[in-house]
Amino acid sequence: MRTAFIFLAMSLALPAVPARAAQTFTVEPATIADEKAVFATVESREVVPARVRTGGTIASLSVREGDWVQAGQIVATIGDEKLTLQKSALDAQIAGLKAQLEQAQTDLARAAALVARGIVSKAQFDAATTAADVAANALKARIAERSVLEQQLTEGQVLAPTAGRVLKVPVTADTVVMSGETIADIARADFVLRLRVPERHARFLKAGDEVRIDGRDIGKQGVTFGKIALVYPQIENGRVVADAQVAGLGDYFLGERIEVWISGGERRAFIVPAHFIVTRFGLDYARLRQANGTTIEVPIQRGREQPRPDMPDALEILSGLQAGDVLVQP
Repeated sequence: MRTAFIFLAMSLALPAVPARAAQTFTVEPATIADEKAVFATVESREVVPARVRTGGTIASLSVREGDWVQAGQIVATIGDEKLTLQKSALDAQIAGLKAQLEQAQTDLARAAALVARGIVSKAQFDAATTAADVAANALKARIAERSVLEQQLTEGQVLAPTAGRVLKVPVTADTVVMSGETIADIARADFVLRLRVPERHARFLKAGDEVRIDGRDIGKQGVTFGKIALVYPQIENGRVVADAQVAGLGDYFLGERIEVWISGGERRAFIVPAHFIVTRFGLDYARLRQANGTTIEVPIQRGREQPRPDMPDALEILSGLQAGDVLVQP
């Protein structure tokens, strides 16, 4: 019976698993951005107006505030009763000219047959030829006028000049508008964060600089990074204007204010991953590896979080560490 228990214990024994080596991090000074918090607004690079090309009355309005439109989409249709009456008059004239042309061509064919038999003179044949040419050219002129009128009717359709979001529609149906008036303001789809920072930061801002925002401000988790796309050369009211491209800004609300961290210069500091720091009773400690392989805990003073794309939980250490220290993850 004892032998059976010994055999069962041996059969249930698991193989030994070697202990996983502790993760380490070597402290080295790094150049970090001296970040400043500013507010930016979500804006479109361009707000393009959809304008009327011909005056008249708005017969139909097919968009409203908040709608998404594609480039070339019909925004509104402008109706002009005078153009419709002119088109009817031209259609009647074209019908009459076609009848005249048919009659002139018939007279020309008859004159050609008679002049061949010597019954009529050559002068009468030339007159019939001229009459046919005049009737044909008159018909072409009326058809050209009708084409111009049709183009004017086509221009009564107000088209969206670009794809984007309709911000404002200042008119309603049956409104009388003149040529050049705005039917709708359309914001292009490429939304950016527009920053306005004090001019003393002008020498620090440049295209390509990284900016940081809290992902919760745009409906995301964690920290989101972007880049300065354009710094405008004109300073407005003592502020430098710049556009930053950040993924996930959305395509609906404009003017939303978002806190943005930008670079206000550079400095040297110690940056370590936050998971190497342990907090007990309100004090922060870091575990250091000594030369003999043992570890000790030293108190440190933590600074501000400095999240980066390569180290999301980066933390600035103000005191307690020096270059070359090897941290051991708790």
